[in-house]
Amino acid sequence: MRGKLLPLASLYLVQGLPYGLQSGLLPTLLRARGLSLTRVGLAKVLYAPWLCKLAWAPLVGARGSARAWLARSTAALGLVCGLLAALPPAEAGQAGLPAAAAGLLLLLNLGAAVQDVALDALAVQLLEPAELGPGNTVQVVAYKLGAALAGGGLLALSPSLSWPRLFLLLAATYWLAAALACTAPALRRPPRPRPAGQPHYTPHLLQDVLAVPGTLWTAGFVLTYKLGEQGASSLFPLVLLDRGASAPELGLWNGVGAVACSIAGSSLAGALLARHWQLLPLLRSALRFRLGGLVCQTALLFHLDTLGASLGPSTVLRAAALLSLCLQHFLGGLVTTATFTVMMCCSQLAPSAMQATHYSLLATLELLGKLLLGALAGALADSLGLRPCFCLLLALSVLPLLCLGLAPSTLA
Repeated sequence: MRGKLLPLASLYLVQGLPYGLQSGLLPTLLRARGLSLTRVGLAKVLYAPWLCKLAWAPLVGARGSARAWLARSTAALGLVCGLLAALPPAEAGQAGLPAAAAGLLLLLNLGAAVQDVALDALAVQLLEPAELGPGNTVQVVAYKLGAALAGGGLLALSPSLSWPRLFLLLAATYWLAAALACTAPALRRPPRPRPAGQPHYTPHLLQDVLAVPGTLWTAGFVLTYKLGEQGASSLFPLVLLDRGASAPELGLWNGVGAVACSIAGSSLAGALLARHWQLLPLLRSALRFRLGGLVCQTALLFHLDTLGASLGPSTVLRAAALLSLCLQHFLGGLVTTATFTVMMCCSQLAPSAMQATHYSLLATLELLGKLLLGALAGALADSLGLRPCFCLLLALSVLPLLCLGLAPSTLA
């Protein structure tokens, strides 16, 4: 198993680089070169290829091997980074992002989205049922580390590394990862044999995907399991900021501390699954603990929302509020790894030519569910008020527990 997990960990770490690059490093570099906040924000339009993964996922499943798609897309990302090294994004005071740089960043997102589909498809093919827990732990933890390295590590190096050197470093990293994808013996294992007569592609592909046992339930679950958590994690740090917590303090606890706790939660889930804990009972327990943590966080918010309440510089209330952030990220990591294992279990029930499309559909719905409440939480708080909003988030956190009671036996 280790022979599979080590190369998969390396590749998932590289897969996390584009997210960290464009969520942390790139906005800072663009702003430092004089672009307006509006134009920096509009650069997020370049994420568009991630919303279109289902357009090419059938090709990854039907044309060539997932390993070949992975190697080629990763090498292409290295080429794009090499070209970006020759094209700084903007000179000081320039009105917008140069068209050439914007086009290359769009290609970077396109290549990263193809790489994402190919790597997930390869993991679905390679991992045996007993390896899904450790395999999904590797996926979640390595991806988060890659995002942190690109968004924080490279940003810390940016004063001593110029824009060209940063992208040349990324290009070299991608080319090394492409070489790993080509040469790692564990990744050369052939996929599970395809049953005789199984079509590579049908005109009714979406209908065929939804007909896979457990797909409709899994799709509904991944769309809703993060709603309450994402809304609370978006709002609670801002409430603490309004009540006296400092921005650097929140950056430490909700940034570094949150990532560390999330990785710890993901690692615990993998360790428990590796010790043959049953998947759905583990997920049910994790969801109950997460609901309990959100109840405590809501109680803290009710107290902080009283007239004149504030966080003193060294109070038990302040410590409890900051620790609740870390606790929720720890439990969130535990729930996420278990949920990704459910997703992969479901995708392994699909015909092999359809697995890339099947997993991409579930991953897209999972991302949509996370973005939905993260984007709308502020508007809900402004329109309903903090207390009703957090009560709604608590109700939404009960939904996945109710949904889990309807889980099909094929995923047990």
